[in-house]
Parts: sequence; structure tokens; C-alpha cells
Amino acid sequence: MSEFFDNYFNVKKIMEEKREYKEHMARVKALPEDYRYVFEKIQEHMWRFATGAGYDMMRVHYDLLELFEAGAAEGKQVLEITGEDVAAFCEELLKNTSTYVEDWREKLNRDIHKKIGK
Repeated sequence: MSEFFDNYFNVKKIMEEKREYKEHMARVKALPEDYRYVFEKIQEHMWRFATGAGYDMMRVHYDLLELFEAGAAEGKQVLEITGEDVAAFCEELLKNTSTYVEDWREKLNRDIHKKIGK
């Protein structure tokens, strides 16, 4: 929790992250239309699961952008990169990030074990 507050109240870090995010979004706008659409839909979907300040999620978005830029440069269709099941692709991206899903899952198990006594 301390790391969250250190990052949250660090004005220099906030300004750097904001600059980096703006550069990132300019690169997103430069993607071909279908890539941009899918990126924005994935981004919208994944932000629902972000915890804390969202720094883990930003790393995922930056990696996704690099993947999409490489795919577009190779002339691939966006669904060749993500596969037909884009939701499953998102789940794979989220596997190594801290999300609310983990919190909800832990709470469910904790509440049940507390009530049942195991």
C-alpha cells in the first residue's frame, strides 16, 4: 500500500506518466483504423479490472501497442494478432497483472471459509 501512495503523491512521477501516456495515445492514433478500434475496445475492457493506480495496466497497454504496431507493419490483420476470441486474448494479457478479479476471488473464498470455518 505504501508503494501506491508513494507513486500517487509523487508529482514528478505523475507528470512523467502523463507525458508518456500522451505519447502512447498519439501512437495509438497512428495505427490503422481496425487496429485502433480493437486496441481501444481492449483498453476499455481491461481498465474495468485495474487496481491501485493502474501502473500495471499501463505496462500491458504499452506492450499491446508494440505488438499491434509490429503486426500492422507486417501487414497482418488485427484478428491474426489477437485471434477470433478477443476476450480470451485480454484474459491472457491480464494474467500477470494485479486486478480486481483477484480481490473479488480472494474475498469470495475468504468469506466462505470464514462462515464455514475451514
